[in-house]
Amino acid sequence: MTSVSVYLILLLLVSAVTFFIWGWDKSAAINGKWRIPERTLLILVMFGGAVGGALGMVFFRHKTRKPLFRVGLWVAGILQLAIFYLLLTRPA
Repeated sequence: MTSVSVYLILLLLVSAVTFFIWGWDKSAAINGKWRIPERTLLILVMFGGAVGGALGMVFFRHKTRKPLFRVGLWVAGILQLAIFYLLLTRPA
């Protein structure tokens, strides 16, 4: 298995977890229950969950008004794309 494959699998798994946690937090917000700390959501986004966070933001309409999350998703997404590009283009 190549490093590109491993990286893509990692991004997929972390994004899936991030998406579901985003939904869980939205549900908790609606029902007045215990919330996921914003720091945890941002850490998940930074460690590979940018796509899941962006999808969660759109699908659940959650954290859409928070500039930190909008900017954080873009920064994390660009970093994750840059890493992917570097893995693809590095010499064998």
